[in-house]
This record gives sequence, structure tokens and C-alpha cells, in this order.
Amino acid sequence: MTFSYKDKALALAGIFQACRLVQQVARKNMADNVALEASLASVFNLDADTTEAVYGGVEGVRPGLKILQEQLEKSSEPRDIELTRYVIGVMHLERQLAGQPEMLERIQEGIASAQQKREALAITHPEVIAQLAKVYSDTVSTLTPRIIVQGEEGYLSNPETANKVRALLLAAMRSAVLWRQVGGRRWQLLFVRSALVREVAAMLQR
Repeated sequence: MTFSYKDKALALAGIFQACRLVQQVARKNMADNVALEASLASVFNLDADTTEAVYGGVEGVRPGLKILQEQLEKSSEPRDIELTRYVIGVMHLERQLAGQPEMLERIQEGIASAQQKREALAITHPEVIAQLAKVYSDTVSTLTPRIIVQGEEGYLSNPETANKVRALLLAAMRSAVLWRQVGGRRWQLLFVRSALVREVAAMLQR
């Protein structure tokens, strides 16, 4: 199946959006609620018909598209090194995960269990987030090198905040899996950057 640069841009934006939310929660214990809900919801959208549908439409990943545009366009402004580190770390772990079918199955089972809670509670309910965080801790977090999140110790030591960070890292992994599924490769960030930038700009103008 052939996928477009639009599909790749959406999936990549999903990774950047989830990683930026990790930053916001770890530093300030705050996050864009619309983006937070869309990123968490993407974890459950495993059988979506289109890449857009994974995020509930382009609007669900609009903040991620804006971040991606900033990171890809040539600019005199320095890029967010911490954010880039998270994104690269997630992509690296996704490649490890792809070679471990048993772990992938455990993740799917964990998400299915979280789905049962989601049907009774809001997607941002602490119990739903705790279930997603457990999925991450029991699976992706055991891979190396682990993603070390920087932030305020007072927030990160709070169980609910730590759970939210882990749930968002799982969301970033979901988008990384999607990026691979739609034909995304890291070398494309260098050699087809202009095509991705054009797609991102077109989506943001709509």
C-alpha cells in the first residue's frame, strides 16, 4: 500500500505532539486539554480507516503540526533539543519493539483493558491514565535506553503526574508505530524535508 507525505506528516506530528505534552506535564503539570485528549485517544484507535482518523481528524494533531513545522523549517531560532531527544528516543524504542511480537501483544491486551475503563470514564480520568501508564511501564519502559524525562521533581514525584507522563510516552510510541506503518523512515527527515514541510503548511492553512 502506498502512503502519502500527508500520512507521514500526520504521524510525525503525532509523535512531536505527545512528546511536547510530556514536556508540559513534567515541567508545569499542565497541558493543552484538546491535544492531550487527542493524543491519548490515538492509543485506542488501532483500527482507524485513515491516518487522520487516528487523531480524530487533522484538528486533533494541529498543535503537533505547528511544532513539526517549527522543527523542520530552516530558522535562525535554535531547535528544542530536549524535544528532539524525546522524539529520537521514541523512534529508537519503536524499532526495538517491532522485533518483539510478544511485547506488542501484551501492549494490545493492556490497551484493551484500558478501553473497558475508558468506556465508563473520561479518557483523561486518572484510572484510565493509570492503566495506560501501567502498559508503558510493563513493556516499553523495560527496553533500553530508557527515555529519561526532565522536569520539576515535585511534579514527577506525584503518582498521577508520573502516570500522565508515561501514558503520553505510550501515545508517542503509538504514533511512532503509525509513522513506520505509513512508510516513514528517519532518513526522510533529511532528504524529503521540503515535501513534509509543504504538507504540514497545507494542513495548517485549511
